Amino acid sequence: QVQMVESGGGLVQAGGSLRLSCAASGRTFSNYAMGWFRQAPGKEREFVAAITRNSGSIFLASSVKGRFTISRDNAKNTVYLQMNSLKPDDTAVYYCAAASSVRYSGSRYPSDFASWGQGTQVTVSS
Repeated sequence: QVQMVESGGGLVQAGGSLRLSCAASGRTFSNYAMGWFRQAPGKEREFVAAITRNSGSIFLASSVKGRFTISRDNAKNTVYLQMNSLKPDDTAVYYCAAASSVRYSGSRYPSDFASWGQGTQVTVSS
């Protein structure tokens, strides 16, 4: 399994931008789709975005479509989440994870991902 370390979270005003990074350790990073999820206090973990192993396809939650984008750099073992036009409702702990199988077809369920990072807090003030 690949281990993940998220970074880049912080406090930002509504309308601002933030880029999250997820640095992975492991020799097979490029073999797996990668996803970003978020979890606000008292709520279930929510799908945000995913990207396939060779960046051929991306999947975005409707709540972030047009504002967020996901990308990856396999040479750096890193996946990114670029967040623009941030809203207070985006406040959450953001997690990255690798797909649990090399076979990935756009699932949005947390159970289809593994090797979760510890998360990074994003707080959007109004």
